[in-house]
Amino acid sequence: MKRIVLIYGLIAGVIVSAMMWLTLGSGQHDFDNGEMIGYTTMVIAFVTIFFGVKAYRDRQGGAITFGKAFLVGLGITLVASTMYVASWMLMSATTDQDFMQAYYEHTKEKLENSGAPAEEVEAELAKLRYFGELYKNPVVKIAFTYLEILPVGLFFSLLFAAILRKRADARAAG
Repeated sequence: MKRIVLIYGLIAGVIVSAMMWLTLGSGQHDFDNGEMIGYTTMVIAFVTIFFGVKAYRDRQGGAITFGKAFLVGLGITLVASTMYVASWMLMSATTDQDFMQAYYEHTKEKLENSGAPAEEVEAELAKLRYFGELYKNPVVKIAFTYLEILPVGLFFSLLFAAILRKRADARAAG
């Protein structure tokens, strides 16, 4: 199981990490479409869970319980998510980009041009400034980055565990 988890987790991790570097590495952030691009990439990467669980099931004689299938998916998710977080931390540490400041400026401009009352705009900006201060703590940054990707992987782990579970043939056992 470990080998399958590692192989498929690394494949998923390379997909999400490579796309992160391709889309954010230059410092040019597309804040309007970035979330869609990021989550679409995660969905594509986590299709590897299906193939990993199926490969494990096939090696086990074609049968797998929901729980075992979920554990394989969870392992793949954890490997890929850790690579994603490590990539973000590395990018944050090795480039001159200040993602949070750029995001703040982008959001400020959008809010000011939205026609919303000044009090609402300032309240939203205060929340962003607070979040920006929290984000300076590496532990918080790691936690928030895991929160971006882990729920997606957990969803696909559950989905593919439900789809791929298969009981052992009762006639073959008896």
